[in-house]
Amino acid sequence: MLDLPTALAGFGFGLSLIVAIGAQNAFVLRQGLRGEHVLLVVLTCAISDAVLIVAGVAGAGAVLEEVPGLESVVRVAGAAFLLGYAALAARRAWRPSALTADTGGPGAGRAATFAAILALTWLNPHVYLDTIVLLGSVADAHGDDRWAFAAGAIVGSVTWFTLLGRGAALLRPVFARPGAWRLLDAAVAAIMVAIAAMLLTGA
Repeated sequence: MLDLPTALAGFGFGLSLIVAIGAQNAFVLRQGLRGEHVLLVVLTCAISDAVLIVAGVAGAGAVLEEVPGLESVVRVAGAAFLLGYAALAARRAWRPSALTADTGGPGAGRAATFAAILALTWLNPHVYLDTIVLLGSVADAHGDDRWAFAAGAIVGSVTWFTLLGRGAALLRPVFARPGAWRLLDAAVAAIMVAIAAMLLTGA
């Protein structure tokens, strides 16, 4: 039987790890505001989180720590992708006419959107540190109830991404003006550059 207090602890801890504004959340918000492939993006994020959480609780964190140089490779790859996406966001902010040309903008295909959210999720080393290493370690402290903790964390992830993706529609009136989109894209570019810098410096 599922231990409810432990599951609620996992729910809260899971939310605390994913609510912070980052590259993944910024992309989900943008897709939600556009109303483009929202279900695909939300499902990809939630399923990815579930896989990582299960892997962490199953003990994958210890295995990852034994692979020399893996973290450095993922950090560089993730930073390179984030800088590239930041450049696209900066271009949209600087030239509104570019809004229809870049990945994630209006008219972006399902495959391009899917590839972008996969990259933003799986090329970010912080995702592994948060879910596999940190959450896995906290879950392990709950002993036999660690899977209840994992279940709560997974529900927290599904809840957050659903609210972020679907709830973004409430902000659409604000983004009816191109100027609001330019500000959003400028903020997205800044966030991604900051995260890329942290990855490269090991922060």
